Amino acid sequence: MKLQHTLLQLEQQINQQVLGQPSLVRMLIIALLCDGHILLEGLPGLAKTRAVRELARHLDGEFRRIQFTPDLLPADITGSEIYQQHATSADEQFSFRPGPVFGNLVLADEINRASARVQSALLEAMEERHVTVAGNSWPLPSPFMVLATQNPVDQEGTWPLPEAQLDRFLMKVLVDYPSAEHERQVMALVRAEQQKANESVESSAPELQLTAERLHQCRQAIADVYVAPAMEEYIINLVCVTRDPRSVSDILASYIALGVSPRGTLALDRAARAHAWLNDKDAVQPEDIQAVAPAVLRHRILLSYQASADNYSADDVIATLLSVVVP
Repeated sequence: MKLQHTLLQLEQQINQQVLGQPSLVRMLIIALLCDGHILLEGLPGLAKTRAVRELARHLDGEFRRIQFTPDLLPADITGSEIYQQHATSADEQFSFRPGPVFGNLVLADEINRASARVQSALLEAMEERHVTVAGNSWPLPSPFMVLATQNPVDQEGTWPLPEAQLDRFLMKVLVDYPSAEHERQVMALVRAEQQKANESVESSAPELQLTAERLHQCRQAIADVYVAPAMEEYIINLVCVTRDPRSVSDILASYIALGVSPRGTLALDRAARAHAWLNDKDAVQPEDIQAVAPAVLRHRILLSYQASADNYSADDVIATLLSVVVP
């Protein structure tokens, strides 16, 4: 079986449990293939957590969940050293107890309900793939992926994520309401699940399990996808216009306060290759770049106060970029 077929089967099975959110599921798959972290933003009850749980069910690895709350401490995430009262030597007096960040898939649920100090505890783990506690460095398992959910920042009791942490997410996906027909299907699905629970029927294991070895093979195949010089130039031009928007539009310049970093350029390249590979292509095409650009760039563009006043979103900026920057 081709590797792409395995991943498309995985996507199909998750879509059967997360109804009406195909774009969300596709971006979860791409982020996994790119070895990147993903941020899901949407109002409560839109299946963000369910989508992450379904992805975890199909992966052969350890799934951990961290529920972010205002009283959470950094040690609640990374772990801490525990004093051993009956230790036989000085070296054994303290032992490290790993926190929930030590998992293959880590769900950071409602990440913006905790303070910035706690949010920053994830920074080292996300970027360096290890945590430091009491001067000792502890490596995280491989693969390692953070899937964070957050409510819109205008919701009560939320703190916006700092720019440094936002930039470490490969993608930010906006989750919207499903259609009326999909919502009807959701009701039927949940009723069936409740009936199984009432009858004490054990949930069956998923038909498809993606092992770490198989995932590594997929990532190696994506690294071999060809990016032509013209496509590299297209990616760079898209990013550079966010840094110098006046070169294409004075109006756009009034809306962008800060452009995309080089990390965003690398993220767009990786995500475009993964999108091309999933569609059984040997080389990246403009439509692959355009398909992933909103998710990769929307959280890396800092908007001005003028944009807020004119109700101009990051997605509006990206739509303008894609219309004025041609391959």
